[in-house]
Amino acid sequence: MDGIVREGVPEDAGLQPDRIREAEQLVEEGVRSGVFAGAVMLVSRNGILGWHGAYGYAQLVPSPRPMTLDTLFDLASLTKVTATLPVVMRLLDFGILDLDAPVQTVIAEFHDGGREAVTVRHLLAHTSGLPAWRPLYLRTRKREDVLQVLCSIPLANQPGEVVVYSDLGMLLLGFFIERVTGERLDRLFHQLVAEPLELKETMFTPPPELRQRCAATEEGNEVEKEMAGEDGRGFPWRTHVLCGEVHDGNAYYAMEGVAAHAGLFSTAKEVARIAQHWFTPGSFLSASAVAEATMLQTRHAKGPPRGLGWELYHPEVFFAAFGSRSFGHTGFTGTSVAVDPDEGLVVVLLTNRVHPRGNNNAIEEFRRRFYAAIRRALVHGSTKGGSRCTREEA
Repeated sequence: MDGIVREGVPEDAGLQPDRIREAEQLVEEGVRSGVFAGAVMLVSRNGILGWHGAYGYAQLVPSPRPMTLDTLFDLASLTKVTATLPVVMRLLDFGILDLDAPVQTVIAEFHDGGREAVTVRHLLAHTSGLPAWRPLYLRTRKREDVLQVLCSIPLANQPGEVVVYSDLGMLLLGFFIERVTGERLDRLFHQLVAEPLELKETMFTPPPELRQRCAATEEGNEVEKEMAGEDGRGFPWRTHVLCGEVHDGNAYYAMEGVAAHAGLFSTAKEVARIAQHWFTPGSFLSASAVAEATMLQTRHAKGPPRGLGWELYHPEVFFAAFGSRSFGHTGFTGTSVAVDPDEGLVVVLLTNRVHPRGNNNAIEEFRRRFYAAIRRALVHGSTKGGSRCTREEA
């Protein structure tokens, strides 16, 4: 069940080679100027892989290692839409899960303080009322105790009222689906996503023998340490170069590397394979599941428009040059994917922008320029063979 029909040259995919070269030069400049150590970019259109390139370095310290097309990246928050969301929507298709079920019906510990109104839909649309983030690893380093800590965190807003992009909400969703199915998330991902899509290189907790193929992230984890503040003093922080282990502190220290908000590793090609199925419904996801995930879920909430998991088009989004029905997502480590269903377009840009250290925010403006450059590369009217999936507004 391959999401990319075949490999080709830019012209086969309705792309202008000279314009793709401009995007490539932009990525090369990003390496030279230090926006990121390295990157892999991929553009597919109508199921044809029209461009796939690797640039810069997968690792700079302690010694340089070139980026390659098959480099494995810590996807960070892309985990939300490449692992957790497809697992949820497949469970929905199987009739195992109800989007409007209160979380409390499965997780009885999640009660009082307005929590009884929080649904699975709220968690996916980031309108649950839960705060964005907390250093849960300062309170426990046992996966089995994280849920108890989550259930003790007060809601910051009433459910459904405000869009707050929340790692905590997605973590809670992970526990919800694990309790419903009796299986851990990594096993669910393998059974429900990796096996049917024939993904060979997308996984949680890569084995040691694959680490030399992984893009390095930080040397230590200074960002998480700074966010923890005074409470993090004396905590046993990692000091080595992170490579093949999840960067996110909650996922690493408290969740054994397997979490609904972060922890998945993959290649650009396999990220594209997953993304392709969000506008080509059929054997993997039903048309109704795809429509539900990519329709507006936050009409009555204050904040940017969101679907289920996906960020939807708006003027400030990183893929704002794309069409009005487009959607996408980013990850803290420098990863991103955007989909324009009307153009049959999937664009993946994976970078290691936190390597070797620090929070380099130059990636935000770079992404806008990059995705705009890809949009300019399209040969318009070249959507023959592409599938369209209408997104109705909720």
